[in-house]
Amino acid sequence: MNIYRKKEFLEKVPIKEVTAKSILRKYKKIESWFLTCYGMNLYRGCAHNCVYCDGRSEKYQVDGEFGEDVIVKINAIDLLRREFNLKRKRAPFKQGYIGVGGGVGDSYQPVEEKYELTRKTLHILYEKKFPVHVLTKSTLVKRDIDIFKKINEQNRVIVSMSFSSADDKISSVFEPGVPSPSERLETLRFFKKQGIACGMYLMPVIPFITDTPKQIESTVKKAKEAGIDFIIFSGMTLKDGRQKDYFMDVLHKIYPDLVVDYHNIYKGNKWGSPTVEYHSSIYKTFNIISRKYNIPQRIPLSLYRDILSENDLVVVMLEHIDYFMKMQGKKSPYGYAAYSISQLKEPLSNMKTNLRNIGGVGSFTEKIILEILETGSSSYYEKLLSG
Repeated sequence: MNIYRKKEFLEKVPIKEVTAKSILRKYKKIESWFLTCYGMNLYRGCAHNCVYCDGRSEKYQVDGEFGEDVIVKINAIDLLRREFNLKRKRAPFKQGYIGVGGGVGDSYQPVEEKYELTRKTLHILYEKKFPVHVLTKSTLVKRDIDIFKKINEQNRVIVSMSFSSADDKISSVFEPGVPSPSERLETLRFFKKQGIACGMYLMPVIPFITDTPKQIESTVKKAKEAGIDFIIFSGMTLKDGRQKDYFMDVLHKIYPDLVVDYHNIYKGNKWGSPTVEYHSSIYKTFNIISRKYNIPQRIPLSLYRDILSENDLVVVMLEHIDYFMKMQGKKSPYGYAAYSISQLKEPLSNMKTNLRNIGGVGSFTEKIILEILETGSSSYYEKLLSG
């Protein structure tokens, strides 16, 4: 039974309260998938217990039994108030959405009902006038519609939900601790009716189970019907160790005929990535289907053009171009150019005559950058978006 329907859940889940040293994480460069320069983990460990969760990997050093034990950072709000205090900072905050949610603990997992760290964080972000991007699997996010509407009126909000498919039966196996895909889609409809931008993170699709053309098209079709603004797609990583062992144990029990197929595509890559051939195949499938339903594969420009600094705007758009080029099977210099620009200290508008000195920037990339600086967009970017 879904843990959100168990009244006794909060009494049974092993909860450890800790005093954290910091909460806010500043990224080395803007995250173009989420449009965030900062993120946070209010909780560590996640009772959603998704079988494929990357957070289970030893890399993230989450203590206890992942999927059962949850660490609550009880001083998180006091820390955030200090960390968002502009008088204490030597440099201003970078522009962009603040990411609420983390890879090692959904900010709306069941313990949030008791501690309300996420809701209190949203109030701080409203006070500080930051735009907000939330990623969750939980319908509990609807509870905070009041503060989301205030933030959206003041600045901007994106509410996104992650899926491995829109199939309730499959989800009950691989996502045992979360509301069904049907409930999540209804939650996105709810937010869209309130005038709030919504996204689907179709990640990860599960090899040979939710990555088939039929499953992907069913999910994309339902997302389109829900009115979402974009879909971000990704395959599944399986890192050797705790994550892979846990997943494969479940696979042996439920889908034993697929075990050999998994061994054929997961061959010990240090990042847990599947083979290039498999990766290319599923992205090609998604690309065809998403274009059929006319759903953006990245966050639309209208949701961030007026929020980011000029350098980060260029970085994000170049990374999006890089993505679309690679989806067409073409080589791309744009990812390298985006990274080089992300390391600059000087605004690009002060470097217009020296853009070719930036790593990865050739004559065509230079034209794209100049057009973005002049108009806030790029005809080449828009052409790729439209297919």
